[in-house]
Amino acid sequence: MLGIDPKVIFHRLEIVKLKAARFIREVNYTTWLSNILCSKDSYPLPSIDRLVDGALGFQVLNFLDVYFGYNLIKMYPPNANKISFMMNEPTYYYHVMSFDLKNVGAIYQHLMDKVFTNHISCNLEVYVDNIVVKSFAPEEHIKDLEEIFA
Repeated sequence: MLGIDPKVIFHRLEIVKLKAARFIREVNYTTWLSNILCSKDSYPLPSIDRLVDGALGFQVLNFLDVYFGYNLIKMYPPNANKISFMMNEPTYYYHVMSFDLKNVGAIYQHLMDKVFTNHISCNLEVYVDNIVVKSFAPEEHIKDLEEIFA
């Protein structure tokens, strides 16, 4: 399966570091309840207003929804078994980042900020999986789209 190269970004739980720093501790619950808690990713999500306000004054706008983007980020292999689930006895785990994970939005925003760092606030605005490509004139818009998707 094609996807984002794990050298760029992947979803990894920082449990070992958090335990070593004594931010979390293991609690022994019954076997059906997880013994590991995941802290919230501190990567800041931008205000949705930035997406809207950043488009003011531009003549041409393209609104894109990167719906399947989450499924391109591979799970960090040692953490895959920590998000396992069961259905009719067998245990399964994700090979790619699932929509249901706690820090998905922050991780995906971090990826988008990395990928589009040279375009954000110039001819593009990003809010998680929503992208606005913006141009002052229709003649510039094709050039802007080619530059962004190159």
